[in-house]
Order: sequence, then C-alpha cells, then structure tokens
Amino acid sequence: MKTRNLLALLLTLAAGFANGQSADYEVPRTEWGQPDLRGVWNFSSDVPMQRPQRYGTQAFLTQEQIDERRAQIEAGRRAADEAAARLNVNPDAPPQTDNPGGYNDFWIETAGLGDVVRTSHIVYPENGRIPAAVEGAKRQFGGLGPDIPSDRPVRFVVGGIAKDGPEDRGLSERCIVGFNSGPPFVPSLYNNNMQIFQNRDTAVILTEMIHDARIVPLVDKPALSDDIRLWSGDSRGYFDGDTLVVETRNFNGMRQSFGSVGHNLDAVLIERFTRTAYDTVDYEFTIDDPGTFTDKITAIVPMIKVAGQIYEYACHEGNYGMVNTLRGERMDEAREAESGN
Repeated sequence: MKTRNLLALLLTLAAGFANGQSADYEVPRTEWGQPDLRGVWNFSSDVPMQRPQRYGTQAFLTQEQIDERRAQIEAGRRAADEAAARLNVNPDAPPQTDNPGGYNDFWIETAGLGDVVRTSHIVYPENGRIPAAVEGAKRQFGGLGPDIPSDRPVRFVVGGIAKDGPEDRGLSERCIVGFNSGPPFVPSLYNNNMQIFQNRDTAVILTEMIHDARIVPLVDKPALSDDIRLWSGDSRGYFDGDTLVVETRNFNGMRQSFGSVGHNLDAVLIERFTRTAYDTVDYEFTIDDPGTFTDKITAIVPMIKVAGQIYEYACHEGNYGMVNTLRGERMDEAREAESGN
C-alpha cells in the first residue's frame, strides 16, 4: 500500500474514532486527581490558521463544503502519487540553477489527523483573521527563497537577511526556536508532535521540533522578575475544571509576536489544554500583545493522540546547513574578488 494511501486510511480511522466519542466523555484522572493529559499528541492540520476572506464570519464548513474539501485533498494526493511514479532521477542531468525550494512532499506533514470542519484555526477576532498591527510595529519576512534584506535581530524562523554570519539567519536555521514549536503551537511542515508529562506539582510540555521542554509549575511560585527574559517565556499553570491552563510571560522580545509582525517582549500567552475524547485534546491559545496588535488573537487547534514516542530532534542538519551556507557565501565572495567584479 502506498504511503499516502496508508496515511489516508489512518486519518479516516482517527477522525471516525474521535467523532464517535459520546458528548458525556469523562476525562480520566491521574493518581493526584488531575485531568490526565499525558501522552504524545499530534497537531498537524489541513485547516488554515487565518480564515479565507470568502467565508466572512462562518466558523465551520457546511457538509457540502466538507465534501468538496475532502475531494480536493484526495485529488492532491493522487496527483502527488502520479508525479512520484513518473520521477526519474538522472545523475547526469545539468545542475539546477533556480531555487529548488526546501523539501519535497515526502517530508511534508500537512494532513490533519482529525476531520476538516473549521474554516480557520483563529476563532477570534470573529472574521478569523490576524488583527491589524499597531502603528509602528515592525514586520520581518522570511522564507525558503532568496534572502530578504532587513536589520538584525532576525526574529523570523525560516530564511535569512544575508549570509555574513549566523546572526543573519532565521531562528530555526540557528536551531534556537522551531518553526512550529512555539509557544504557541502552530501546525506547520513537519514534526507536529508534542508530549505532556504530569506529576502532582508540575507539567512538562515537550516539543519534538528543536527538542524543547517547558517546565510548568502547578503550584504557587514567585514570578520571575521583569529583567529575566526567556526564548519560550516563563510559564505558570493551573487547572480550571478539566482544563490545564498555562499562562506565559517574560518572553525575550527576540521573536515575532505572531505571524510576521512585531516582537513578543510584552506578550502574554494563555494556553488551554482540554481532553475531549480518548484520542483528542482541544488546544486553545490566546495572544494578548497590545504593543503589536490592536486586538487579541484566539485560535483552536485539535491535537490527536499518537501511539508512539518522540525521539530526539537534535537539529544536526540545521547545524551542518549553517556551516555550508556560510562557507558557500565565502566561496562566492572569493570568486568575485578573483574576477574583479
């Protein structure tokens, strides 16, 4: 069975099982009486973060739209299978001169493990779109294409502004922050997995990407002073009924607040983890950053239980890539100097 067809079968089974859970699902408890969120959870998604403008304030797809979307996804999978079957790697082919992009489809994990029913992950503002930025909020763009000149510090995760040194590259290229690991978690190309550990006084949120672990105290503990700042912020947690609530402050301002806008120095992030079925956790986050946006942002991303483990993501390929990227730029500079250009 082809990989994509097997994946489609697994997605169908996962969606059917999740949808089959009763509305009066009783959340299991740990030995300390807390809602049991332990396990490995996947947050891959076919749903866009921002709502396409044609939907307006429509939060959920109609059945007709769901069927249409399923047909589009299946057509895309068939086209990818057909393209792979025609692939003929020629070792004698001339070098590629244009930008080859980042990865081929084999590595990309865009198929959600739940059903596609939302028009966007963002649920507030009501139009499902990122609110306007405040006046003066800076924007920085990155991507897999050519460098986009800008100023240091580089706050985006993929791409770069130049190749003079590692500080000119994106945060994920420097193996500092993963492009989907947050906080908050944002479905992206691959490694959309996280794991929750619990004991009586602490929850640990481990991300697959960049292998980062947030230790979240569940007891009263003095907040960090304002002059102590962290890449992932300082998190504090508590239980609100069956929901684990995690409040994070003290970000270091070296990352964008959300999307391509601003910095997160004064951002406050509220995350809510609610187990709604044996294999489903609803993950909701709210970003409150008045220094960047004119309104709050709230999004909901379903997470599906994975019967597997998270293995260390050591980011070696990023480290090798960094060395080779800078070495290649030095060689280009040397050639230009030799030619007198």
